[in-house]
Amino acid sequence: MCSMSSGMIHFVGSYDCKVDAKGRVLLPTHFRKELGDGESFCFVIKKHVYEQCLELYTKEAWDERIELLGDIINPFIREDQQVEREFRMGSTMVETDPTGRILIPARLLKQAEISADALLTGYKGRIEIWQPDLYIKSSGDDKERQERHERIFSRAKSKTKEV
Repeated sequence: MCSMSSGMIHFVGSYDCKVDAKGRVLLPTHFRKELGDGESFCFVIKKHVYEQCLELYTKEAWDERIELLGDIINPFIREDQQVEREFRMGSTMVETDPTGRILIPARLLKQAEISADALLTGYKGRIEIWQPDLYIKSSGDDKERQERHERIFSRAKSKTKEV
């Protein structure tokens, strides 16, 4: 039986990891510490909707996403149903084993082009799992990144006070 974490988890950091021949990845120590005590923990893993990576959600974070989705999806509108289906597509429950590893389904590893090496990067209650070269390419070149950051962070300036 999976343990539930206590409270909202905020995974922080990026870690290079190995994927063994069976498709298992050892969660980094910092992520396991964030989960707290327990024999095993439940997660939902799926292919990211926009990026060529996987998303690993704590059960609590997954439930929050599904609830948010339910608040905005109208079940009587076909396009809404399609978006909901696409978000959930391929999602699978996984749990850590006693050593802190998760078994990633082979079909998901193939979709994300992950084989022997993976990069795990945390954000709030989820972890993205990337093929390392694809992670680097996902941000674009320096100019694209700079322009994107200027656009996004300029929005925040009007919402924050100058220090």
